Amino acid sequence: METKETFESALSALRSGGIILYPTDTVWGLGCDATDPVTVDRIYALKKRSDSKSLVLLASDLDMVARYVREIPEMAVQLVEVNDKPMTIIYPGAIASDRPAAGAAPVRDRRLLAYNTVAEDGSVGIRIPMMDFCRDLVKRFGRPIVSTSANISGEPAPGTFPEISDAIKSGVDHIVDPALEKGATGRSSSIIKIGLDATVEIIRK
Repeated sequence: METKETFESALSALRSGGIILYPTDTVWGLGCDATDPVTVDRIYALKKRSDSKSLVLLASDLDMVARYVREIPEMAVQLVEVNDKPMTIIYPGAIASDRPAAGAAPVRDRRLLAYNTVAEDGSVGIRIPMMDFCRDLVKRFGRPIVSTSANISGEPAPGTFPEISDAIKSGVDHIVDPALEKGATGRSSSIIKIGLDATVEIIRK
C-alpha cells in the first residue's frame, strides 16, 4: 500500500504542472495534467516523439470520461462494466482545446483536454486503471492525466523500474516509489476503438 507521503507528493507534482514517472496497471508511465498543453509538449520532447500521435489518458471512472468526450457509446459502457483486464478505449469526439496559431501561446482550460493529447480525427484514448494508486490519484486530481509509456520513442516500454532509461528518469519532476509497481502486468493494455454507430475496431489485443 502506498504511503500518504508518496501519494501526496505525486499529487503535488501534477498540481504544479510537473511530469511524474509512475507505475500503472500495465507498464511504467509518464504522466501530467491532460489539460495542460505545455507540460504535454514536455512529455513529447522527453520521449522524442512527434505530437502528431495521440496519448493515452487515465480517468477515474466513466463520469470523468463523460466530461471530456461529447458522447460515450453504449458499447463502451458495456465493455467497461465487464472488463477484467487493462483496456484503453478510443472515444470519438474529444472535448479539447484548439491547436494555437503559429507563435501564439496555447490555451489551457481545465474543462478541455489539451489539443496535443488528441488524435487528428478528434478521438482520444482513455483507460480507467485497475490499480488503486492510479485510480485514486486521478480521482483526487479531479481530471484526466496522461499515461504514456516511460520510454524514448521506438524503444521497448518498461515493465519494471530498472528497465527505465536514465534519460527518462532525469527528465521528470517526480518519481513515484518503485515498490508500487507490484501488481502491474508489465504489458501494454489492449486498445479498442468504438464509434457512435457501435462499430468496434481492435487496435491492439
